[in-house]
Amino acid sequence: MTADPAEQAPAGPVLDDIDARPGSTASMLRTLVGLYLRPLGGWISAADLVALAGDLGIPPAQARTGVTRLKQKGLLLAERRNAVGYRLNPDAVTMLERGDRRIFEMREMTDADTWCLISFSMPETARATRHQLRRRLQWIGAGVVSPALWICPGHLQDEVLEIVDDLDASEWVTLFQAGAPTTSRTLPQAAADWWDLDTLRTEHLEFQSSLATLPSAPFAAYVQLIDRWRVLPYIDPGLPPSMLPADWPGRRSVAEFLRLSTEVSDAAWQRVRDVTSTHTASAQVTAAARS
Repeated sequence: MTADPAEQAPAGPVLDDIDARPGSTASMLRTLVGLYLRPLGGWISAADLVALAGDLGIPPAQARTGVTRLKQKGLLLAERRNAVGYRLNPDAVTMLERGDRRIFEMREMTDADTWCLISFSMPETARATRHQLRRRLQWIGAGVVSPALWICPGHLQDEVLEIVDDLDASEWVTLFQAGAPTTSRTLPQAAADWWDLDTLRTEHLEFQSSLATLPSAPFAAYVQLIDRWRVLPYIDPGLPPSMLPADWPGRRSVAEFLRLSTEVSDAAWQRVRDVTSTHTASAQVTAAARS
């Protein structure tokens, strides 16, 4: 196998692409790579990647441009085996595994679960770090009790620690494990202040409405389903029912996602194997001969 000598992975961990809008070329290619490169052995030919992108309605030139962006983000590295292709950056595996847990194992809290409180105080010289910390806490579904005190489910504490470590901000951040909040308001009222539940409700309802427009072909349906769903398990912290309105749409979103993904995932994977079988087999033979 031959790596591109000019290929350099960005320093540091590969992060979730918060700015990739679901439905965009960048987002769908990222979803495709996240779903299938690991079960394919971590490598795919450029031709097969473009072919699968075509199944998603992405023209070849647009797909190649999108792949270039994934390389710039550090998700893919160019590598020739039996053909021009791309391998998954090993530094991206942790991020993808974390995404798997969020996307396919969305958790709903109970009243007995603990909370993680994130307190921070940063000097003006660390303004950029403070902005990144707030941005990334919001991305994992943390709520804002006050500008310098955030709250998230206790099971996300390890993710908070990763964020703090990535930003080299540990000297300014203190975490606390806590039980149920006690306020002068009802818990639903407090939750509505700490999280933007109106926007979150709209996101759930839009996801549910979008399911009527999924393609009929299983592969395209599955990738688009995951792509439309993938943001919700991050921005929705899975609050306990006692903190949510009685008509909260989150449970229906989860149920519909699980139902549809179960229906089409196997056929989608078969399509990927059909497209990649020739190049994958040849690559394995080539790698074995060189080892």
